[in-house]
Amino acid sequence: MMEEIMQEVMREASVDLHTPLRRLTYAEAMSRFGSDRPDLRFGMELVDVSDVFAASEFKVFAGALGGGGVIKGINAKGAGDWSRSKIDALNQVALDSGAKGLAWVAFPTEGDVRSPIAKFFTEAEVSALREAMAVEPGDLLLMIADSTDVANEVLGTLRLKMADELDVPRSGFVALWVVDFPMFKWDADDKRWSANHHPFTRPFDEHVELLKSDPGAALSYSYDLVMNGLEIGGGTLRIHEEEIQRQALAAIGIEGEDADTQFGFLLEALSLGAPPHGGIALGLDRLIMLLAGKQSIRDVIAFPKTSSGSCPLTGAPGTVSARQLREVHLRTE
Repeated sequence: MMEEIMQEVMREASVDLHTPLRRLTYAEAMSRFGSDRPDLRFGMELVDVSDVFAASEFKVFAGALGGGGVIKGINAKGAGDWSRSKIDALNQVALDSGAKGLAWVAFPTEGDVRSPIAKFFTEAEVSALREAMAVEPGDLLLMIADSTDVANEVLGTLRLKMADELDVPRSGFVALWVVDFPMFKWDADDKRWSANHHPFTRPFDEHVELLKSDPGAALSYSYDLVMNGLEIGGGTLRIHEEEIQRQALAAIGIEGEDADTQFGFLLEALSLGAPPHGGIALGLDRLIMLLAGKQSIRDVIAFPKTSSGSCPLTGAPGTVSARQLREVHLRTE
């Protein structure tokens, strides 16, 4: 239904949107593009080269693999002749994105391979690397050795960075569905699981048992509509059984009396026979922004707020009188 709606909307904007739209699972989107809202208008996909360096004597690579991590990279075609200082500047991008560091290998249009770590590579490894990443003269390989999640996320950031730096063509409109998101994500600060979309998302029927034994492995009936690297819509099927809802809440640390206190109304409703249900919401501002060729939704909102949240039109937020505070049972100290 949403594909038909989108096709009609795009047709009104003189854009031919071909359906059915492509579908990528969350796992595939992260593995290949380092993003759950990938821009498919250009390539530069992430490549796993762990096998190439399985016997590497380079301690950073060996340490990552020994710790259960991966070595992944992207091929930034056309950057192989960049200066050392310009390449080194990318290291800060990687650090800011969560990596411990960035490994790079440049293949200039003329001359020998350049890299501060090339001395650790055997000829066989360099040859295998060339083949795995389809290297041509003028290419620059950027690699991250870390956990799978960190490698994917950092390379996803570098992929977009290099596309901007190299003026990679990105025209037209490419839409897709990203589906099958994990139910939960690990909150490193609070050291607990939190809901990926929301705690009312329905897990795969075959993954219900994982809510107790392995929450991180549970996938959900969830779906995002993505266009040109932006999420323009998203939704889920919802839990409609009380017991499964209690298990989902327990997985994020809300159980027993806490569950009844916070969500008793919902749990009671589910116990009375709520039907299977789901939904989706479109981000119309982002869609209009894309169709208008703008870079910010502020350009298409009638009365946008400033970055600090204030409204130039109404002057909000303004002062509040003591009487107004009393009406909502608040006081300032």
